[in-house]
Amino acid sequence: MLVLASQSAGRRMVLASAGVPHEALTPDIDEDAARRSLRAKGLGPAELAEALAEAKALEVSGRRPDDIVIGCDQILALDNGTLFDKPVDRSALVEQLRILSGNRHTLFSAIAIARGRKIVWRHVEKVVLRMRSLSDTFIEDYVELEGDGLLGCVGGYKIEARGAQLFSSIDGSHFAIIGLPLLPLLDYLRTQGVLAS
Repeated sequence: MLVLASQSAGRRMVLASAGVPHEALTPDIDEDAARRSLRAKGLGPAELAEALAEAKALEVSGRRPDDIVIGCDQILALDNGTLFDKPVDRSALVEQLRILSGNRHTLFSAIAIARGRKIVWRHVEKVVLRMRSLSDTFIEDYVELEGDGLLGCVGGYKIEARGAQLFSSIDGSHFAIIGLPLLPLLDYLRTQGVLAS
């Protein structure tokens, strides 16, 4: 059985649309505390995303050791090194979008696969996005239309919906923006006989 260590609607949709049967379980970890601890160790954004993905995969694998467990995480970084977490409320979301407006940022999207309580595969994909300059009115309307669902997104946007209107250029995988670098994952699952080759 394939288990996604996440309840993310976007990640579940990516797997389902690709015809990958799976079950979703929420990892029992304090993500905020884990992120703070890992940041204190001085990890860069790619390493931070990978470590958090591994922690999620390992926690669920502890409960489901016979299954293939997929852990995922994303870290958003500005070119100056500033890192962003998921916004805590709509005010923080509006402020984050104002900061990202007119600037380039990078999403580091990590996958870790655990089996038998061990990490057996990992992958980090980088996507560079340039957000167009957004008016305050546009940002406020966008947040109002999309609602609190944006609070679960590290960037404060959903590229698969109205979030596409925020960008002037994107260099990288659409799937990685949603939070699941799909093509490398599918390749791995084929090597394991989970998917037909």
